[in-house]
Amino acid sequence: MAGYPGGDFYSSPGLGGGSAINNSFHVQYRPQLGGGILVDPTAIVSQRADSATAKRSLAELQQQQQALFLRSVKQRNHQTSPISPLSPVSPEISSASSASSARNHGFTLLSRPNLLSAPNVAFSGINLRQGHEAEPDSAHKMRNRLQELERQLLNDDDNHEEGDCSAASTMTYSEWSETMQSLVTPPPPQKPLSPSPTTSSASSSNSSSSCSTNTTTSPAKQQLLDAASAISEGNTESATAILTRLQQVSSSRSVGNPEQRLIAYLVQALMLRINPSDTCFDPVAELCSKEHVMATQMLFEASPCFKLGFMAANHTILEATQNQAKIHVVDFDIGQGSQYMTLIHALGERQSAKPAVKITAVNDPNASFPDALRIVGDRLTKLAERVGVSLRFGVVCRKLSDLNRETLGCEQDETLAVNFAFRLHKMPDESVSTANPRDELLRLVKGLGPRVVTLVEQEMNANTAPFLARFNETQSYYGALFESLDATMARETKERTLVEECVARKATNCVAREGRDRVERCEVFGKWRARMGMAGFEARPLSAQLNESMRVRVNSIRPNPGFFVKEDSGGVCFGWKGRVLAVASAWR
Repeated sequence: MAGYPGGDFYSSPGLGGGSAINNSFHVQYRPQLGGGILVDPTAIVSQRADSATAKRSLAELQQQQQALFLRSVKQRNHQTSPISPLSPVSPEISSASSASSARNHGFTLLSRPNLLSAPNVAFSGINLRQGHEAEPDSAHKMRNRLQELERQLLNDDDNHEEGDCSAASTMTYSEWSETMQSLVTPPPPQKPLSPSPTTSSASSSNSSSSCSTNTTTSPAKQQLLDAASAISEGNTESATAILTRLQQVSSSRSVGNPEQRLIAYLVQALMLRINPSDTCFDPVAELCSKEHVMATQMLFEASPCFKLGFMAANHTILEATQNQAKIHVVDFDIGQGSQYMTLIHALGERQSAKPAVKITAVNDPNASFPDALRIVGDRLTKLAERVGVSLRFGVVCRKLSDLNRETLGCEQDETLAVNFAFRLHKMPDESVSTANPRDELLRLVKGLGPRVVTLVEQEMNANTAPFLARFNETQSYYGALFESLDATMARETKERTLVEECVARKATNCVAREGRDRVERCEVFGKWRARMGMAGFEARPLSAQLNESMRVRVNSIRPNPGFFVKEDSGGVCFGWKGRVLAVASAWR
């Protein structure tokens, strides 16, 4: 890729360079449809009495649980369908079928009112009363067919003579078959036309929030889900009992496979949710600790999905500022500065005149270790001197309301770029505060007039989702991340333990805390697109060169059993075995 050092994926400095670690379904259906129709292949309809008593009352029908099927269906011996409570109907229809054969073969009708008269009966997502998910014409047609079927099964037609059902029927076999098939076969899922900022299912890809790397549920994992469900229902005693058993039998967090390790951390997270006053573990304070910042950098280096996200942001900044004499990059969460080590190297390799670069790190004025940014600045400045790039590094410690072009040091002759890498999800939004710092920051940045804004975020629906849904998403997302670490890190190492503890702190905060105490508020790309649009941004198209470069980088990972990269909805998605873990995008 142009502008990037060649060589192995982990061979060059910084993110995309030297490692910071070394330097520092099956769908289950109910056995019956709301007490409606059940098929009994061995049911034999008793012959009716004389014509005077042929028409029986509804009570008699319910008591005997017997009814007539279509007179023309020839019964066959077969196994019940594994996906439907209705046995498959033979397509063979005997034209010589008579009333006697119809009386000897049929369905068992449990209750007539349950077929059409129940107020909220829905078949495969089709509400016959409301018509929520079906077109009005198709719902009306379906209802008419069911009424015709019900009339024939119950012999409600006063003019109907027994033995003439086949002749009198206005519904053909094929029509009946299509009707019943539509009832027992779930409709295919439909992709939403556009994402909604308030829809929890909005996503950049079909697989990002629903795919799992494991299609089976282990007993321990199922117990964990049961405990979370009990907590969501307010049954803390049951949840505590389950979690206590899991604590006794679960593997140590330093041994076992990735799933077992994650379960051990999530058990602790759920226990903390039940007992939020537990003073031995404060995930909010630990998320702000120096140890967590260092471990987060190690995570970014260890996971190709995060590392490639930073590289995609750098590539976009380089493209947007090409042939510019002065470049100013504002970063709201610079971390250890490894992203800019790669950027500075790329600028140093330019054959044309190298631009003057200024990097401004915006920091919280209440940060507990402000000297860390000075160390980052010194490291980047020394690197820039070695590669022949003129660099000015500055730190701005101000409240959000005090930030503007003047306080950020923006000059008229500079080409401005703003970088949001894994930062915005930690900003409170409208669900936390009416001030909505997240959107306030986006509007502020839009007012700065940057040429490009880069956004890199985890693909995870864990902001406004209810607790149980959020827990399931947390388990699925971090389960995939834990598993992917096996491809790049040995399990029994100190570095792996530090990285897993970093991930566990993030997962614990997401699961155990609420309100302002919940810092981890990740969203899916569909919501970020909507949020950026509301702030006045429009998507900046990603180049074909960027996509190809990212694919080359993924293919350079050895071994690579499951990492992938793809473009979707204007973003570049990085993931593991079908689960998108990070998405990079560009805006203007």
